[in-house]
Amino acid sequence: MRPAVFLDRDGTLIEERNYLDRLDLIEPLPGAAAALARLRDAGFALVVVTNQAGVARGYFDEPFVRAAHDRLAVLFARDGLVLDGYYYCPHHPEGSVAAYRRACRCRKPSPGMIEEAARDLDLDVARSFVIGDKWLDVELATNAGARGILVRTGYGADNEAERPRGLQPFAIADNLTDAADVIVADVRLARRPE
Repeated sequence: MRPAVFLDRDGTLIEERNYLDRLDLIEPLPGAAAALARLRDAGFALVVVTNQAGVARGYFDEPFVRAAHDRLAVLFARDGLVLDGYYYCPHHPEGSVAAYRRACRCRKPSPGMIEEAARDLDLDVARSFVIGDKWLDVELATNAGARGILVRTGYGADNEAERPRGLQPFAIADNLTDAADVIVADVRLARRPE
């Protein structure tokens, strides 16, 4: 079993668009590809875990979410990167589309997407990290038994001061590049002989 870095999509890997609804708006954040390559080279699986409540709200459909992930895969492939998996939750308890209006185990901060990815990809969650721009990503890490890193991209800078009581991130980083530095340093420290 190998560890993973579970990555939020919007605001962490790509520019935050507030309910991305056009493929031409998908733009990886500066340094994202290089950061992902460092994490991959350090032995981590790379897995996207993203809430896509826009499906439940009727803003777009599941085929669009899959097309967005296909587009993201093409963009990262240009840099020689292949992500190991893309997992998303289309549900929301207050959605306007009845088929998707429900509480579920896959919606972050519940650990369902990570549990599914761990089964599918044979991942060691206890040695894994979650990186995201919202406190719910750090809470997801806690709920799944991983370590959470809040990045200040996307909504992260605005959310940083509103930390939920008792929630402790492994780190807070300016961006995905800095989060990768934290993770790689932790791996090196763990491998250092005593």
